[in-house]
Amino acid sequence: MNTSLILLAIGGVVLTCGDILMKKWVATNTYMFYFIGLAIYLVGLNFMAQSFKFENIAVASTLLVIFNIISLAIVSWLFFKETLSPLQIVGIVMGIATVIILELA
Repeated sequence: MNTSLILLAIGGVVLTCGDILMKKWVATNTYMFYFIGLAIYLVGLNFMAQSFKFENIAVASTLLVIFNIISLAIVSWLFFKETLSPLQIVGIVMGIATVIILELA
């Protein structure tokens, strides 16, 4: 697995942690969650910035978002008991196919 893909996968998961804190902020209106979420977003975006050394900016940004969506779908299903529609599942599978296609290019 190449370096940029590892950086982007980690970045996507870190962004997911920030998303969870933002969801917690909305539910509780506690600004501590908001500011910690923002700080975590910055860490996740740093992984993307580091990947620019190895990957085209458009490809890196796309891959980061796809990894974020995949990890968000897993977390929302496991922890928040949110389900995905069949069409949403198809979209995520297409996102995974996009990662494969972008890496083959």
